[in-house]
Amino acid sequence: MKNYINKILILFVAAIFTVACDKDYDYTILNSTADLAINTSATAVELTKDNIGTDIFTISWTEPEYGFNNENPNYKILFDLAAGDFSEAKTVVTTTELSKTFEVLELNKMLLNLGLEAGTASEIQIKVIASIGQNNIESVVKTVTVTPFANVLDLSSPWSIVGSAITGDDTGWGMDLPFYTTKEDNVFAAYVTFFDGQFKIRKDRDWAEAYGNDGNNIDVTAGSYKVTFNYNTKTYTIVPFSWGIVGSATPIGWPGDTTPPDAKLTYDQFSDTWKVIIKLSDGEIKFRQNNKWDLAYGYNGTEGILGGDNIPVTAGNYIVSVDFNKLEYSLEPIAHIWGIVGDATPIGWPGDGKPADAKLTLDFSTTDVWVIRGIKLTTGNIKFRADDDWGVNYGYSGVEGILGGDDIPVTEGTYDVFLNLSELTYELIKL
Repeated sequence: MKNYINKILILFVAAIFTVACDKDYDYTILNSTADLAINTSATAVELTKDNIGTDIFTISWTEPEYGFNNENPNYKILFDLAAGDFSEAKTVVTTTELSKTFEVLELNKMLLNLGLEAGTASEIQIKVIASIGQNNIESVVKTVTVTPFANVLDLSSPWSIVGSAITGDDTGWGMDLPFYTTKEDNVFAAYVTFFDGQFKIRKDRDWAEAYGNDGNNIDVTAGSYKVTFNYNTKTYTIVPFSWGIVGSATPIGWPGDTTPPDAKLTYDQFSDTWKVIIKLSDGEIKFRQNNKWDLAYGYNGTEGILGGDNIPVTAGNYIVSVDFNKLEYSLEPIAHIWGIVGDATPIGWPGDGKPADAKLTLDFSTTDVWVIRGIKLTTGNIKFRADDDWGVNYGYSGVEGILGGDDIPVTEGTYDVFLNLSELTYELIKL
């Protein structure tokens, strides 16, 4: 009898040991009643241009009682219209922090992207989602009244430039570059970098109304230009034109006989300013036109006002903005500068002796959307990464348009590529 009982005990212990050691089972159970409490620093927020640069609004929350130890919960904040169901909400990813403070311009851009009307008080909904693996815990919804301000200009026009000079081949005849309105009625300006080739001016991306050189295509040699189109007289002018940065703080340094062109600024139609996203070191910079010293600006002794002296800079990544109408400039620090690498890019996968990644720039009408336009890709793979380094990078998640870790497959073509860091999505638009 004793031996029989011992055998039963041995079998029982063995069964327990087998179940306990079976790695196919996951016994982590999320506390379904976990509470995620959310608070806001205000119930009504009015934003104004005068307060740009000021922290204006904070959302904070408590860490839920998950029911087990968890070292790395991730959080995101969702914003939606008062009548929305969060299916088209705007998302701000905050990783593991328990609060997020918004600067005036940052919050204003997000509210305008949400579709709110500038100058009008509107209610929005806010909630926080905590993510642990595939499990989510949602906070209750907070309602806040907000009033954004109009922060972007609309200098768009129906006119554009199209032609082989845009891309260096015939694909440019299907790719339009915009003209912008100017202070003079029916006079439009475009800032373009051409290849050797031809172009024409047309309306509404259509050939019903188009202009050239006595009806023919306009020949142009490679370079950066300002093209002015006067619709009143049906005439155009084209002159060499660019703005750039030089100096010991730039990767190029002070110019010399063999120095490459200045770090180029691009025109921002949403603020009527010139901008460049650039990594600078400790040193000095100046702005100059057409890679020459004929017209140059620096520091006048008052921060943000252009003058003649070199502008002192401390090392970091910056959005550099210049308003040549007001003779003002700003250097806005940013965390990362994003680029594309991969065997589908002209650069290829990074390695010794290879140049830096193909750089994206911010879509300056938004906060967190980066873009590179008209990049020629071959059949292969790409990834997004920050600061020419693998420390922070994104790829393919297995779901089209959602960022993950794998390489992103690409077929040959010319693309506009978008990276949305607030929603962790990407889009490749084939031109």
